[in-house]
Order: sequence, then structure tokens, then C-alpha cells
Amino acid sequence: MWHQVPLIYFHGIVPGLYAAEWPVYIVGDDPGRLTFTVSVDERRFAHLGAVAPDNESPEIRRRYVTRLFRQRLHQTEFRERVVRAYQHHCAVCRLRRDELLEAAHIVPDADPLGVPSVRNGVALCRLHHAASDRCPIGISPDGTTLLVPRSVVQRNDRHLLEVRYEQFLRAG
Repeated sequence: MWHQVPLIYFHGIVPGLYAAEWPVYIVGDDPGRLTFTVSVDERRFAHLGAVAPDNESPEIRRRYVTRLFRQRLHQTEFRERVVRAYQHHCAVCRLRRDELLEAAHIVPDADPLGVPSVRNGVALCRLHHAASDRCPIGISPDGTTLLVPRSVVQRNDRHLLEVRYEQFLRAG
């Protein structure tokens, strides 16, 4: 820390797999709490002092922060399976632009019923996915106006549709 030597910081992704960030600098140390602070930035900015007021620096420096987040590792596989089941079409408007299609969960992923299976998914364009998540539109359990997968095994779980439709009605 005192010598401002650049280090490499390894983030654990899964056991045995790491992502590297460099250069990083140790900018703070708290031996009592057994913690330290890492700056993922250029050396000239790796300090704990105050940032200079705007009138002292002619340029605005780009600043970033490292955040911790949970990433759903199953999301890519879920999307691919759902979009394929719907033959690369939005279930509502039939749009066929793969780059604009998303796999919407009928029951949200965080819910115990929100399993990542095709039966809990609907291929929607970004507009209809956002509208479905915010509840201006809802999918009725009968699904009569929706495009559905050809395979009966991949069609939506009616119970999950009912759970989601009840949420839509309560939000209305």
C-alpha cells in the first residue's frame, strides 16, 4: 500500500475459475477488522484524499465503481430454450427479431415456483417483456391469443400462468 505497487485481484467466479482485474492498488487498511480497500483505477487516483474541486482541474475524470451482484448463470440456457420453443417469435406480437427477443419468466426467478424451465417461460420482445413485468399487460391462463410452442411438453404450466395472472389482477 505504501509503495503503491500495482497488484492483480482475482474474483472467484465458481470453484476453480477466477476473473482478473488489474491493475489494482491497496488504498486503505484496517488491521483491527482484518479488511483492506482496493482501488481498481489508475495509480494517480489511488489515494484516500478528497477529489479536487472542478475549478482546479480542467478535465473531468471518468470514475467507476466496482459493485457486487448476483448473476443468474442459468439465464443464457433458459433464454435459448424458451426462444427456440417459440420458434424465435414474440408470443404476443409475433416479432421475429432474435436480438429483440427475451425469455420472460411467468413466475419470477426469485420466487420458489420460478424454476428456469420452458414451462415457466414465454418468448417476448423487449417491449412486451417490460410491459409484462410491470403489469400493464397480463397473460390469461387460457392463452388463447398467444403464440405457443408446438411441443405440448414445452407449453406453459397452467398453474404458473394462474399464479402470475392473479398478480396482474391485483396490480391492476
